[in-house]
Amino acid sequence: MGIETEYGLTCASTQGGPTPLDPEESAQILFQPVIEMGRSTNTFLSNGARLYLDVGSHPEYATAECDTIDDLLANDRAGELLFAELAATANKRLVDDGVAGRIHLFRNNNDAEGNSFGCHENYLVRRRPDYRARISAMLPYFVTRQIVAGAGHLHRDQDGVVAYEFSQRADQMWDAISSASTRARPMINTRDEPHGDAELYRRMHVIVGDSNIAQATTALKMAATEALLVMVEDGGILPNLELADPMAAIRATSLDLSGRASLELAAGGTITPIEVQRRFRDAVLGHFDRKGYTSELDNTRSYALDLWGRAIDAVEACDYSSIVTEIDWAAKLSLISRYQERGGLSLSDPRIARLDLAYHDITEGGLYQSMEQSGLLRRIISPESATNAMTIAPQTTRAKLRGGFVKRAQELRQDYMADWMNLRLLEAQGTRSVVLKDPFETVNPRVDELMAEMR
Repeated sequence: MGIETEYGLTCASTQGGPTPLDPEESAQILFQPVIEMGRSTNTFLSNGARLYLDVGSHPEYATAECDTIDDLLANDRAGELLFAELAATANKRLVDDGVAGRIHLFRNNNDAEGNSFGCHENYLVRRRPDYRARISAMLPYFVTRQIVAGAGHLHRDQDGVVAYEFSQRADQMWDAISSASTRARPMINTRDEPHGDAELYRRMHVIVGDSNIAQATTALKMAATEALLVMVEDGGILPNLELADPMAAIRATSLDLSGRASLELAAGGTITPIEVQRRFRDAVLGHFDRKGYTSELDNTRSYALDLWGRAIDAVEACDYSSIVTEIDWAAKLSLISRYQERGGLSLSDPRIARLDLAYHDITEGGLYQSMEQSGLLRRIISPESATNAMTIAPQTTRAKLRGGFVKRAQELRQDYMADWMNLRLLEAQGTRSVVLKDPFETVNPRVDELMAEMR
């Protein structure tokens, strides 16, 4: 599993007025230490992850391959900490240069211009001829997953009326399943890039999810989807809940915080998002019980599947108090509601919009760290785990080999290249490479030889 997160970037004036730097100029300053380290805005790190500048001046971080939810949360949070450090360095430079601006990075999915940027999930699955049919059967799950994993969104309509919705991405999806990720912006991208042995694997690339702040929501989102895929790979039968119009359904689901939007089924009749999520969860838990998997789940996966059920129950009861420290949209709604009550503010007040942004700001002054420290957001992994993951790769996947190679090459100032599958040592007499096609490989004599020959 892995998560790719695109961050929103802005340089706010410290004296009021327009921004002193546009996003491209801000990105160049932000990435200056990265460029000095690797002569590029695209680099793999000693923690196995990839840090880069994507199209549209969006800083992006792709976690290393992980096979536990704990490792994934730690490596994902490490990306936030790395970008926060880069922003702090950039802001110091702005002060030194007399620029009246401050760079902010937002882990969200929309900017003030109406552009959307993503948080993509990657799941390694076995290559099978019925792949398309299997992901089609999961589509109702992804359409309605926002009621338990949405980041919360202040939606402003053409008349300026603001409403709070489950999801930031629901309005930005243009297709259900497609290989054209940018032009069609599908919920599931079928472009076939397994980053592993293509004879054995495919990569399931999920584009529909929101960028989450709460670790618990990320854990739920990834663990629930992983559990569904385990069931599918076992040949389990998913509920037949094909939707007549997935694009209309995803928008209707986001709008209705009761979870009772009426979604038309292709076979006739209607169903609510609550019912869809409950049917999929029941199917997974039943399969896991029959297979004996339930007793083998680690603590975080057990917690996440339990939270999945509690979140559905909370939406159904219209009482979010039991999930308000765990589910993003509920945590942010609670924060906004308290602020509204104190100030007598409407949702359209600009101060509410600033509070919304502050919830997603991962740089100094953002809210999530203080909310975690005060218990308003539940931590799943310790701060020490996240700090360690900034330099240490997950030890149970191929990322261990990549991270070790990158670390040693940087320490010895050797020229190198790395990507998801390849490690290359660049020398005057030529290039030596090792190909890593097995994502679960943690020991490789050829990598050991390559590292031993570094001087």
